[in-house]
Amino acid sequence: MRTWPRSGWTTLLATGLSLCLFQMAYAQALSAQERALHVLNRLAYGPRPGELAAVEKIGVKRYIDDQLHPERISLPDDLQQRLNDLNTYQLTTAQLYRQYGPPSFPPNTVSAEEKNAARQRAGKEITPQSHLARLWLATENPRQLQEVMTEFWFNHFNVFEGKEWDRYWTADYEKNVIRPNALGNFRQLLGAVAHHPAMLYYLDNWLSSGVNTPGAKGRYKGLNENYARELMELHTLGVDGGYSQADVIALARILSGWTIDVQDLKNGNDDASFQFNARRHDAGTKQLLGRTIAPSGQQEGENALDMLARNPATARFIATKLVRYFVSDQADPALVQQLAQRFLATDGDIKAVLRSLFDSPQFWSRSNYQTQFKTPYQYVVSALRASATPVVNGKPVSNVLNQYGMPLYGWLTPEGYKFSQEAWLTPDALLRRINFANSLSNGKSAIARPEGAPAGNDAVAVDPQRLLQTLAPMLSQQDVTTINAAPTNLQVGLILGSPAFMQR
Repeated sequence: MRTWPRSGWTTLLATGLSLCLFQMAYAQALSAQERALHVLNRLAYGPRPGELAAVEKIGVKRYIDDQLHPERISLPDDLQQRLNDLNTYQLTTAQLYRQYGPPSFPPNTVSAEEKNAARQRAGKEITPQSHLARLWLATENPRQLQEVMTEFWFNHFNVFEGKEWDRYWTADYEKNVIRPNALGNFRQLLGAVAHHPAMLYYLDNWLSSGVNTPGAKGRYKGLNENYARELMELHTLGVDGGYSQADVIALARILSGWTIDVQDLKNGNDDASFQFNARRHDAGTKQLLGRTIAPSGQQEGENALDMLARNPATARFIATKLVRYFVSDQADPALVQQLAQRFLATDGDIKAVLRSLFDSPQFWSRSNYQTQFKTPYQYVVSALRASATPVVNGKPVSNVLNQYGMPLYGWLTPEGYKFSQEAWLTPDALLRRINFANSLSNGKSAIARPEGAPAGNDAVAVDPQRLLQTLAPMLSQQDVTTINAAPTNLQVGLILGSPAFMQR
């Protein structure tokens, strides 16, 4: 009887194990159609009719590359024209302040009703237009990854629309700070956020003055630590990022005098939304994260932003949030480490970090396919896209998101909304989603017609077979059989209200 040498058995076992692992991986690999749906669900807000086939045709690699370069993708002329027609959306921060803020308020001699009406103008005119702009871009903009990252970064650098003057500036903040930098460089994004009046006002840094400085008078008297704390805890290092309360105070001193030039805003200077006020700046030497910051005026703040943006703790914090958003609620430590290293190696190149993420085996693993529960915003936008429901009237969408607990620009505190299943999966939430799905099915949704207009006879119901084709890879054969067996007028609701459609 022939015996195999030990080395021969080892080689044979290793070969067999490798073949077995290869076969298992191949058997579990996503199909071309599933891969197309996966990128449309993660890099976009789900497919619109025809998009699944289009991505299959060009391949997911080409789709991802195009999405990482939004400048290659043209904005539809009709969408651009509608955005241009939103008059408040085109105003500068100074114009918004003058036309809707305190300079526009009537004198104290008028009635309380008139005063109240003047203060409510911003909510009645700016807010609906800013919501429409966000919803149009989310549902119709082919630069979908840019929109997804706009939401991601707005949430990361959250401001609350309902905080007085932020009502004027939130849309401009998203339009001119978040969206243009969403796929750019993290340090540039961080700096743009730090200089915008929406953030300066929201976290009160505009009021902060160095102790006993010449300009520390009236409402500007006193050092305010709010922005400094959130800048480290939520925007860069993370809560476990290795900073102390002494660092918070030091950073607040460094950023003292970073403010809003209210007088220039009143006087019509459109470049006056940020000012460094040397008379309110603490000019002493500071110690931040173990480093000495020599007095240099505004440059101290720029140097601090440089330090924070390039800190390894920041790289880990951002990498973790990206993995949780795009891959799984439970962030894979190996992937986090890989992305953090890429972040540091590229000096915070967001595009490069995302490319590394989208090339990772974790992103393409079947264990992470259709496993993330959609937030209310993701669900509503993906349902509008899949059903091709046009957002003519944004108020019903805003109302639905309010009811779901995720109003647009409506999170009060700086940490922003959570994206996890744990935060949003409740029986009540599922019932609300099913009701919303049913409301879209007959084409007579108030979303699809001008405010106040009655449902006309020309409404076009959503075609359930077209919808099935759009969402095919996420539904099992049993799902399809059940849907096809149901009355036609119930099929769209069954699809958009299905457990499968709740996932992405």
